[in-house]
Amino acid sequence: MKVLKFGGSSLGSSESLQRVRAIIGSDKFPLIVVVSATGNTTDELQQVSQLACHGDLSYLSLLLQLEEHHLKLYSDLVGETENNEILSVFDQLRQVCKGVYLLKELTDKSLDFILGSGELLSSIILSAFLVKEGVDATLFDSRQIIKTDNSFGNALVDFERTKRNLEESSSRFTEVNVFPGFIASTDGEQTTTLGRGGSDYTASILASILKAEVVEIWTDVDGIMTADPRLVNRSHTLKHVSYREALELSHFGAKVLYFQSILPAYKEGIPLKVKNTFSPALEGTLVSNRIGDTDLIKGIASTDDISVLSVSGNHLHSNDDFFSRLFKVLADEKVHVVFTTYANAEYTVTLGLRSTDSARALKSIKAEFKNSENSKTIQSLVVDEGYSLLALVGDNMRDQVGVSGKMFNVLGKNGVSIKAIAQGSSERNISAIIPKSDLNKALNVLHESFFLSEVKRINLFVIGTGNVGKAFLNQVTKQFSYLKKHHQLNIKAIGVANSRKMNFNKDGIPLSKWEKYLNEGEKFSTKDFINTMTELNFRNSIFIDITGAPDISNLYLEILKKSISVVTPNKIAATRSYEDYLALKSSAKRYRSQFLIETNVCAGLPVLSTLSDLIRSGDKVIKMEAVLSGTLNFLFNEYDGSKPFSEVIKYAKALGYTEPDPRLDISGEDVMRKLLILIRESGHAVEMNQLEATPFLPSSCQQSETLDEFYAKVEAEEEYFKSLYQKSLDSNTRLKVVASYANGVGTVSLKEIASSHPFYNLEGKDNVVLFYTNRYNEQPLVIKGAGAGAEVTASGIFADVLRIAQSDF
Repeated sequence: MKVLKFGGSSLGSSESLQRVRAIIGSDKFPLIVVVSATGNTTDELQQVSQLACHGDLSYLSLLLQLEEHHLKLYSDLVGETENNEILSVFDQLRQVCKGVYLLKELTDKSLDFILGSGELLSSIILSAFLVKEGVDATLFDSRQIIKTDNSFGNALVDFERTKRNLEESSSRFTEVNVFPGFIASTDGEQTTTLGRGGSDYTASILASILKAEVVEIWTDVDGIMTADPRLVNRSHTLKHVSYREALELSHFGAKVLYFQSILPAYKEGIPLKVKNTFSPALEGTLVSNRIGDTDLIKGIASTDDISVLSVSGNHLHSNDDFFSRLFKVLADEKVHVVFTTYANAEYTVTLGLRSTDSARALKSIKAEFKNSENSKTIQSLVVDEGYSLLALVGDNMRDQVGVSGKMFNVLGKNGVSIKAIAQGSSERNISAIIPKSDLNKALNVLHESFFLSEVKRINLFVIGTGNVGKAFLNQVTKQFSYLKKHHQLNIKAIGVANSRKMNFNKDGIPLSKWEKYLNEGEKFSTKDFINTMTELNFRNSIFIDITGAPDISNLYLEILKKSISVVTPNKIAATRSYEDYLALKSSAKRYRSQFLIETNVCAGLPVLSTLSDLIRSGDKVIKMEAVLSGTLNFLFNEYDGSKPFSEVIKYAKALGYTEPDPRLDISGEDVMRKLLILIRESGHAVEMNQLEATPFLPSSCQQSETLDEFYAKVEAEEEYFKSLYQKSLDSNTRLKVVASYANGVGTVSLKEIASSHPFYNLEGKDNVVLFYTNRYNEQPLVIKGAGAGAEVTASGIFADVLRIAQSDF
C-alpha cells in the first residue's frame, strides 16, 4: 500500500484536481490519499479569524467567497451545484467565527477549528470527484482516527490510540481512501491541528502504522532542491537524500518537507518521495536509508528572518540549573530555537530564533530570571534583528577536512560578515547566522562553490562606453563562449553606463545587445549607479571605471569596502596622496576585494603585474627608466616637420592614441602619474610634488581654456618644434619623453636618445620599461609593446577582470 499526499497547490483548481485524479488512477490500488486545503484557503481562513477577532464584519464576505469557491470547484468536477457536507462545514465555521466576533477573542482552540476546515473541504470535494469518475473511494475523517493531547496549534499525537483507531477503520478500506491532512482531535472530540507541515505529518503517521511501502509527497516543485530556488536560480533537484539529511535540511529552513513529518516514516524505514503534480513523469527526490551517496554536500538550507538572542553573565557557568531553566521557558512558550552556540570564555549563550518569536522569548526569559538578574546571574540580555540563517548539510561532511574552511573563505571573499557559527554534533551540518541583506549573495556563492564549482559567475558593472569601453565590452562578447567552455567563467554585464544613460539587468544584459540596452536605460547618475550596484549585493562583483572622472574615482574606497573589486585605467585615485593610495590597497585586502590598475601604466602591457611579482618574490628595484606615453612616442616618431606639430596631435587623437583631452598627454601630467604609480608599486612612499618635471612645451602653450585654443597656440610655436626636431636630426638622436627613478629621485623630461640606447628604435606608439633590480642589475628586465589605443587598453582591463575571476584568496 502507498500513501499519497497532495499539497494545496496541487488542489487549487479543477484542472489541478483532474491531474490528481490522473495520478491516482495510474497507480496500484489500494491507496491512502491525504490532502491539504486547496490553494490559499488556509491563509484566507487565517484572515477570516483575525477579522472576526478584531470585530470586523467583513469576515462574513470573505467566508462567503470561500464557500462560493469550494461549491464552484465541486460543481465543475462533480456536476452538482450543492453539497450538504460542504454547506455543513461553512455553517459550523460561521457559528465559531460569530463567537470569536462577539467575544473579540481568538483562542488556539477556535483557531484550530477554523484552520482545519480547509482540509475537510478539499477531502469532501476530491472523494466526491473520484466516486463520480467511477473510483471506489471512501472518505475518512482524520479527527476520528488521529488522537492528540489538547496542545492546540501543535498537538502531540497519541500513537497507541491512533494505531488502534486506524486498524479498526482499515476494515472499511476501498480502492482509494481519502483523509483530510493537518487535523486530529482530543479525547473530547475537539479539533486540533498538527502544526507546520501537518498534512505531511498525517501521511507519515498513517504510513508508519500501516507499514506502507512508500509515502509520496505531491507538490508544485520537482523535489528537494540543493538550495531555495527562489533565491538560487541554478539550484537543482536532488535524486536522493538520507532521512537524517532531510531532517537537517528541514530544521534549517527547507520547506519541501517538515521536520516532524519525516520522523514516523523514518522510524519505520518507510521511504518518502517528493514529486511534482504538474510534471509527474519526473523522478523527484527519494528520502530513505539508502547508502552509497558520494556527495560531500547535499544541500544548503536557509531561513530568512532570524533574531539573535544573546544571554551573558559572569556566573552562568556556575549556575547549575541555568540552561535547563532557559530552554524550558522557551519550550513552554513554544519558541523554536534553530541555532545555539556558547562562548565559554565570555559566558555568553547565543540563540537563533525565528523573528516572530523574539519578543515572546525576551519577555519570558526576563520573567524567569528577574530575581537572578539582581544577583548578576544574567548581566546582559540582548536581541538583534535583521539576520538570516544558512546551513550546509550532508552526511559525508563527517570527518571531511576543509569544508568549514572553504565555506567561510568563500563567504569572507564576498564580504559576508558572520554573526555566529555552529557545527552540529552529528557533523552533518555547518551553520552560520549572517545579515539578512547578504543571504541571497551568500547562498549563491556557496551554491556555486559546492555544487557548480566548474562554472563561476562574474558580475560586471561598467561605467564608460567610449572607445576603450566599447572595445572592452566587444572583447568580452567575443570571448564569452570560449571562457565559459574552456575556463568555466560565466561573465555577466549586470550594469552598463555612460555619461548620459545607465541600465541594469540582474540576470545579465545580453552582451551582443549592450548598446541597445544602454540606449533604452534611464538617466545616468553616479550615485544611483553605485547604490544600485551595492543594493544588488551580487557575489563576485567587479566595478569597472573606464573614465577619467575624478568624482567616480573618489568612490573607489567605498566600493572596495563593499567587497566589490575595482578595475580601472583611471589614474587619479592611485596618484592622490600616498595615504589615500595606501587606504585603497589596505581596504582591498581587508574586505577581500581587489584594486587592479594594470592599465594605469602602459595600457595593456603587463608592467604592474610583473613589478608586483618581482617585489613579492623578494627582489628590489634599484632604478627604472621608461617611455611611458604611447601618445608622446607616437607624436615624436611621426613628426618630421612636413606637417605642423598641431596636426600630428589631431591625427593621434583621431586614431584614439590620446586621452579624450590630449593636453593631459602633452603636458606630461599623464607621464608623471604613471611614473608615480610605478614608484609606489615598487614600494616607495612618494608624493606627486616630489617628482621633477621639465616641460617640453613652450610656456605659451602650457595654459589654454579650450582645446581649440591649445591647438592654435601649438601651431603658433611651430618653429620651436621644428628646431627640436632639427637638432635631434643633426645629432643623430631621437626625441623621447623619458621617465626615470633612481636614488630616490623621479624625473620626467624630453631627451635626445642616442642610437646605442634601447629607446632609440622604439617605434610608433610603443612603450618600454626598463627595471634594474638586485636580480637584473647588469641587464635590465625589459617590457615593451603598444602603449596606447583602445584595443590594447581594453585588453589590459579584460586581463585584470580575468585575474580577479580566476583568483581564490
